[in-house]
Amino acid sequence: MSIIALGLNHKTAPVDVREKVTFGPDIIVGALRSLQDNPAVEETVILSTCNRTEIYCSVNQEDHEPLADWISRFHGLSENRVSPYLYCHFGLDAIKHLLRVSCGLDSLVLGEPQILGQVKTAFQTATDAGTTGKLLFKLFQHAFSAAKQIRTDTAIGNSPVSVAFAAVSLAKQIFSELSEQTALLIGAGETIELAARHLNQHGIGRIIVANRTVEKAHNLASQFDGYAIALTELSTHLAEADIVISSTASPLPVLGKGSVESALKERKHSPIFMVDIAVPRDIEPEVADLSDIYLYTVDDLDEVIQENMRSREEAAEQAEEIIEHYVGEYMGWLRSLDAVGLIQDYRNYAERLRDEVMQKALQQLAKGKSPEEVMQFMAHTLTNKLLHTPSTQMRQAGFNGQMELLEAANTLFQLNKTETKS
Repeated sequence: MSIIALGLNHKTAPVDVREKVTFGPDIIVGALRSLQDNPAVEETVILSTCNRTEIYCSVNQEDHEPLADWISRFHGLSENRVSPYLYCHFGLDAIKHLLRVSCGLDSLVLGEPQILGQVKTAFQTATDAGTTGKLLFKLFQHAFSAAKQIRTDTAIGNSPVSVAFAAVSLAKQIFSELSEQTALLIGAGETIELAARHLNQHGIGRIIVANRTVEKAHNLASQFDGYAIALTELSTHLAEADIVISSTASPLPVLGKGSVESALKERKHSPIFMVDIAVPRDIEPEVADLSDIYLYTVDDLDEVIQENMRSREEAAEQAEEIIEHYVGEYMGWLRSLDAVGLIQDYRNYAERLRDEVMQKALQQLAKGKSPEEVMQFMAHTLTNKLLHTPSTQMRQAGFNGQMELLEAANTLFQLNKTETKS
């Protein structure tokens, strides 16, 4: 059994590819069960965010091609549309990759905290769907523990750097004073909430929150003296917005070119700064062609982010050391599973020999032999049977020069001597 991590992210694939292979809340359970139907897959978790789509599996063969084919087929895409952007990690590398992802070391924003919550949600969804087992359960618990220790023991989360922060920083560069501006936030998830907090800290004049569920929009807007609207009201309120930040889970754009053109006319072509953080995109790409519109996607924020992450790099080095520790612990646990099976097999073998010798001893007692003779027979016979195969193998190891095997046997005998003395 081996662990495999297969996927694509912001480093390997552009947004127009990433948005085609996302697994939204409405399809992820079906996708998990579909993937587990593969004969090679024992357990699986799917992580799907705006910056990455990854599948983590315990598999009985180290072949990523069936999993890569499954991703393409599930989304109705040709193999050559997806495969050039995929990366694959096996065993130790897969384990380390998950821990780095969970700790934010593989994120667009180094050390960003949101990814841990997304990994936890992905794991919980898979667990609820019945697609996780002993191997992935232990692995993800290690990932969560590593992330917690890194947050506690390093300064990786001290600098306010995130995609949301980058969006607000860019808005400040365009509008030097935010107190006179209105921000329209589309969505009500964690990223939008973070954007709202940063905007509020920078003195934004007014916040409007639009969401499919108006109650969620109201709960968020009320924290910042803003007001809530439904997604269906976007076109009515768009002209009020100087800044638009969007991050929903909608499979289709929620803001089209026509609506933006109408809003610009109403604003008499006063510019609008837009950031589309969602994957799939919330704002039609054609909107960028309009005059007086400054549209950025998550990929465009990279330069802004780089300027704000210098202080995290030293903390990241410390985090890598912590990750190595947890990777070693998990690999040790995996190896111990092999030992458990071997121990159980040997115990079963010893018990069969015991029962066999015991039966012969009882027969001798029934024939009138003394208990002392029978006990000597049992001790002698059982000892010979238990030691015959190990003794033969050790003699052969000595003949072949397999010193590691002899050293391991010597360690066991030393242990026995110590136990006898005590």
